[in-house]
Amino acid sequence: MKVRKAVFPVAGLGTRFLPATKAIAKEMLPIVDKPLIQYAVEEAYASGITQIIFVTGASKKSIENHFGHTYELEHMLLARGKDAQLKEVQALIPESGSIIYTLQNQPLGLGHAIWCARNIVGNEPFAVLLADDLIEADTPVLKQMMEKFDELQSSIVSVVEVDQQDTSKYGILDADPLVNNVTKIRGLVEKPKPEEAPSNLAIIGRYILTPEIFDILEGKEVGAGGEIQITDAMARLLKTQDVYGYRYEGTRFDCGNKAGFQMANLAFSLDRPDMRNRLLPFIRDLIKKY
Repeated sequence: MKVRKAVFPVAGLGTRFLPATKAIAKEMLPIVDKPLIQYAVEEAYASGITQIIFVTGASKKSIENHFGHTYELEHMLLARGKDAQLKEVQALIPESGSIIYTLQNQPLGLGHAIWCARNIVGNEPFAVLLADDLIEADTPVLKQMMEKFDELQSSIVSVVEVDQQDTSKYGILDADPLVNNVTKIRGLVEKPKPEEAPSNLAIIGRYILTPEIFDILEGKEVGAGGEIQITDAMARLLKTQDVYGYRYEGTRFDCGNKAGFQMANLAFSLDRPDMRNRLLPFIRDLIKKY
C-alpha cells in the first residue's frame, strides 16, 4: 500500500519557549519568514502526501488560520500588485487533497496524539511528522522514507546518531548494524540512561507506521514521563511485524530547544542570497566579542 496521509501532532503547549508561546502555537514560530509547521507540511506535499491531518489543541487556532484563506489580506495584496506575496499566501491552501483537524483533549503524549487520528487514517499506512525536527535535505526526508516503505512494506522510523550522554532525551534503538542506511530493529527503549542505552541510534520526528499501531495505542499504556509513548507501542509492534530504522540524508535542526531553533534561523538565513551578505560581516564582528 502507498502512504497517502500524514499526521502532525501539534497540540503541545510549547512551554520551553514561554513567554513567546503564551499566545501563539510553538509550531507557528518563524524560521526566517515561514513558521516551523509550514516547512513540515511542505515536506509532506513534496513527498507525495495528499491528506494532512493536524492533531491539535484548543489553543491552536493560529495553525488553522495559517492554512486557510485570509480574504482581507489576499484582497489587499491583489489591489497593491504584490503578486509574488499573494501567490505565496495562496500556495498554503492545497489545490488537491485536504487538510483535516482533530482535537487531542488531553496532553497525554505523542502516542495518544497519534491515536487521536485513528478514525481519519483508517486501515492504511501513514506518516507522522514532528515540526520540531526541521531537516534540510536535497530529497525530502519523508520521500526518502516512503521509497523505503514501498520496498519493505513495514513501519519505518528515521534515526540519527547522538552523543551517548544524550540518549535520555530520545527513543533509542537496539538494532542490527546499518546497511545502506537501513537497520532492522530488535527493540526500542524510551529515554534510557546513557549507561543503559543499547546504542546511540535515536529516533527523530519522522515515522511511517502501519495501522496495527492503533490497536496497541488503544490500550493507553503509560510509559516514561507518565505519557503514552509511541516508542513503547512500536516495541510491542515488533512482536508481530518487522520495524526498521532509516538513517536519512540531510541536516537536522532540533527546534524543540532554543539553541537549535536559533541555529536553524541562522543556517536558513545564510542560505538566502538576499540576507547572506548582510549577515556574514555581522556574524564575524559578533564572534570577535566572544
